[in-house]
Amino acid sequence: MPAADIIKSENVLCNARARSKKHCLEILSELLAQSSPDIANEEIFARLVERERLGCTGLSKGVAFPRCRVSGATKSSGALIKLSEPVDFDAIDGELVDIVFGLMIPEELDSGNLGDIKLITSLLSDPAVRASLRQANSSRSLYDVLLAGIERFAAVTDSSNAGPDESDIETRADE
Repeated sequence: MPAADIIKSENVLCNARARSKKHCLEILSELLAQSSPDIANEEIFARLVERERLGCTGLSKGVAFPRCRVSGATKSSGALIKLSEPVDFDAIDGELVDIVFGLMIPEELDSGNLGDIKLITSLLSDPAVRASLRQANSSRSLYDVLLAGIERFAAVTDSSNAGPDESDIETRADE
């Protein structure tokens, strides 16, 4: 899927203020709802909270990747927040989180949705991408950095023809 199909510029927010993980999920749900006007942000928020109860989505190194399946979603839709002050996301490394990528996916996963999850996980795990995201000082520059990273990682994935390891990704998507 082209990077611009996963996330639009209006779904990126730089220097957001969130009081807590829950507040961060509220902000994410509002951004994600902009991609799918037929789905209420309250429904997305409920699904994000439900997913968090299954297990922490804090990856490590100050990054979280909350995601959820939503009835009525027809494709993957993402949102990115760079927080002005980090919040506790119960990450396994104990670090506070300042970069949060949210992903809403259809209830029925297909290989494309699984590929999107793998792509974003790989992207957020890259130290150079994380550093560039943290250096961005506007929503537009944050979006540009993200888009460039997605396109670069998608090209690497496409050129290797290595499909996602569905058993591993499906487990993480269901968590």
